[in-house]
Amino acid sequence: MSAPPGSRSRLFAALEKRGVAGTVAAGLREAVDRTTSSYWYSRAFFSGRTFVFQGVRYPYLYRRYNSAWRSERVVEVPIVREVVRQYAGRSVLELGNVLSHYFPVTHDRIDKYERAEGVVNEDIVDFRPSKRYDLIVSISTLEHVGWDEEPRDPDKVLRAIDALRRLAKDGGRILVTLPMAYNPQLDARLRDGRVTFTRRGCLKRISKDNRWVEVDWPEIEHAQFDTPFRRINGLLILELGAVP
Repeated sequence: MSAPPGSRSRLFAALEKRGVAGTVAAGLREAVDRTTSSYWYSRAFFSGRTFVFQGVRYPYLYRRYNSAWRSERVVEVPIVREVVRQYAGRSVLELGNVLSHYFPVTHDRIDKYERAEGVVNEDIVDFRPSKRYDLIVSISTLEHVGWDEEPRDPDKVLRAIDALRRLAKDGGRILVTLPMAYNPQLDARLRDGRVTFTRRGCLKRISKDNRWVEVDWPEIEHAQFDTPFRRINGLLILELGAVP
């Protein structure tokens, strides 16, 4: 079977631009990139890797769902899962149905859009449960609130954070992860202090094969999307104080 006309035209353009040797080399580089960024390659060669965050060593997460091995999920899920594990038997709420895609969970979950067993489909700003929580967690969800909705409302994320504070018990804990450079309005609010917190941790992606290291805030404050690596390159882990 002959190659599609589009394929032939791309091949001829590459040969004209790079020559035979250059075209072959470019093809080999692309094949290597595809192989080394694949799930099975990453799991086979990198699954024993670990990273350190706030003095604790965690294993990277290598799972296929939502291409987790290629994104910030490799670090944020292990961190949040460990905190949830520490609160076993206590009241826990997760905003955004994330953890259940990787591990069995028993805690309460709220997600405005995702339909799944055990998930409350309600907007967090309107959520009025009959109890308050010892722990509230959210994995890369708040950046979508108000930003990926119609009509767009950049300040809605601040109301969502206020809602989380109200839902936490006195002395309760709120842990959220926020990728930098996805929602520029939220980034600006993080920089100007409109999002307050009791503790801040920062992780920076340092390699094409998705390794991360803990850094200080200035190193990710102006992180870019898709630069220098694919998609998210800076991640915030914030602890928010509850409303007394």
